[in-house]
Amino acid sequence: MLVKNKVELRNIDLPKVGKNEVLVRMRACGICGSDLEKVFGKYGMKSSRIGHEPAGEIVKLGSNIKDFKKGDRVFVHHHVPCYSCHFCYNDDFTMCEKYQKSNIDPCGLSEFILVPHWNLSKGGLIRLPDNINFDQAALIEPIACCLRSLDKIKLKKASTVAIYGAGPTGLMHMILARFFGASKILLIDVNNFRLEFAKKIDQHVEVMNVAIMKEDEFKRKSIKFLGNNGSDVSVVSTSNINAFIQSLSITRRGGTISLFGVPPKDTEVNIDLNLIYSKELKILPSYAASEKEIHQTIGLMEAKIINFEPLITHRFPLQDSHKALLHAHQAKDSMKIIITAG
Repeated sequence: MLVKNKVELRNIDLPKVGKNEVLVRMRACGICGSDLEKVFGKYGMKSSRIGHEPAGEIVKLGSNIKDFKKGDRVFVHHHVPCYSCHFCYNDDFTMCEKYQKSNIDPCGLSEFILVPHWNLSKGGLIRLPDNINFDQAALIEPIACCLRSLDKIKLKKASTVAIYGAGPTGLMHMILARFFGASKILLIDVNNFRLEFAKKIDQHVEVMNVAIMKEDEFKRKSIKFLGNNGSDVSVVSTSNINAFIQSLSITRRGGTISLFGVPPKDTEVNIDLNLIYSKELKILPSYAASEKEIHQTIGLMEAKIINFEPLITHRFPLQDSHKALLHAHQAKDSMKIIITAG
């Protein structure tokens, strides 16, 4: 539970399971950058619950539940759209009012999670294939978000890609971009550990630490690697506003920028709008994911096409959740951190 920017562990009564609901024992739940923004920053979206990447096993079912059974290993999606409103008809599933209001109870960082009827009825509880373990399942939601981000910017084969932020989702974008045929990938951060970690995942990625170089040097080296045109697409996978500003300068004319990292609430930026106009830059925010990308991710995992598990560097028990969040926030020696229970 989040109390005044600190996560407290509390014992509460088990939620009552209605006839159309399911109770899941959490076995693994990833820590997301948005969780860190809720605890240590100024998160601008509606939900303040901590933990939304859980997987576990069903321990109790309502009397009307026929498609699942006790002991089933499942992924739990916290937000689920209606698939029938104006936003959903236009494939803007994460803008659906039901999507943003729906949630699990009490949260993903909980020993037991109640999956409400709405989530169940709209496909928000998914049985895991036998060859996907709980740690891997805790990566499904963030990978799905990255898939949606890359789908929105329509990444083409042989594209040049600049990724700002070498955290877990930055590296997920890197892995997926390479899989989809990117010819050159430039990864930009201020954390040497994470940049070196990325090189172990993809030896062909070019990494740059912008904390130790001036702006003109950064632009010169970026263009030298990407080519005179700059990047075809750029992914801002960090909440740092300077990364977004830098992306405007090295993304090519007619290029596309994915605004993926969640900017802190009330963030203001002074930019030359004529630069965006004259370069015809396309800026596409990408918030969260729908069941479409969730199923795509599970398909990739089940087929063992891409292995994301090496991104996991730390595991903490549920009772050490605040310590885990602090460790992830400091990011000195960590990539993806998983909370375990049960």
